[in-house]
Amino acid sequence: MFDKLMSGIRRFTGQKAGEGPPPARVVRQRQPNLFEAAAAYVSACAEDDQRGIEEASGWVSPEALSFGVNELACRAVIALARERDESPRSVARSLLGLPVA
Repeated sequence: MFDKLMSGIRRFTGQKAGEGPPPARVVRQRQPNLFEAAAAYVSACAEDDQRGIEEASGWVSPEALSFGVNELACRAVIALARERDESPRSVARSLLGLPVA
């Protein structure tokens, strides 16, 4: 019974009798998504980390990175506006050093 079970396992794994276990699979590293890339890119820009900027830029396409940075900016302005009890427009203008309209 055990021999039949082992024979079936060997057939399934492509292993021949007398061989050791199959080699371990190579685990591929997970690719960062566009929001992770945007967070890393913006953080690196804020810290003037050129190496970090270049690394994050290579994780996703330029279009995806642009979308992620835009989404991050929108969420940040909304969070600051709520925290300050101001409008997103006045917070955005204030962050850019523009006069409040």
